[in-house]
Amino acid sequence: MTDIGTHRAPTAALLRSWHSTSVQSVWRRPGDWYTPAAEALAEALEARLDTAPAAYRLGQARSSAGVGITEAIDDMAVLFKAAGFASAPIRSVRALCEGWTEGATVVAAQPPVVDAESGLGTVDYLKQRLAEVYGTAQRRGERVPATHALVMVDVSVDSADPWQRMARNATIGEALRTAYGDGHPIARLGDGLYGVLIVRDESLGESLAMLRDHIVLRSASAQVGNLTRQPARLWVEPLPETHAYASQLVDSLQR
Repeated sequence: MTDIGTHRAPTAALLRSWHSTSVQSVWRRPGDWYTPAAEALAEALEARLDTAPAAYRLGQARSSAGVGITEAIDDMAVLFKAAGFASAPIRSVRALCEGWTEGATVVAAQPPVVDAESGLGTVDYLKQRLAEVYGTAQRRGERVPATHALVMVDVSVDSADPWQRMARNATIGEALRTAYGDGHPIARLGDGLYGVLIVRDESLGESLAMLRDHIVLRSASAQVGNLTRQPARLWVEPLPETHAYASQLVDSLQR
């Protein structure tokens, strides 16, 4: 990692503040935070220039490095707060997202198991987790329809704006991760549509009500309430008897 302290003041001070706060709050891998694009954005902000072009380059750099859109947006928000602003301007957030999308098109990778926009699993990931559940049930002589189900979450609203789509998926992805915890089988099945593999128990109804409230609060705090269905539509999707039919069910739920 490049030594942030070697850059000229006052940009160096802003970079240090940005880096320190980000790795303590939103950044997952401290060693790969620095990029020249981050310095360029800090310089543009210090000089009170239009930050959108630098934000676009930062989005490209973050995407090329394998950083998810949620983490990239949260990280840039830290910079603007460190500089004394209440939030990052929409124009710059949009530019970051557009740069991230452009960067993603040039990254060659195997079929992903993590959806970059939401930070949740992909459809293939959910199918694999379902295969594990069905395999375990078969060994134990259990029926998956009696022990598990899918909780479906739909927050979609009509929108052709790519930034609004990314902001919605990033926010709801974070809400679902915090509600269920890291490693829980959750996947994005479409824009604003998510599936959660859960164990059936007597508290299912209560947990759905709490989840709906959690999504509302998270959307409000992230200021994307106008980008999501209010309230979120939640329902329990029963699972079929076999994994083959479960895979077909997941495919049918996508959009």
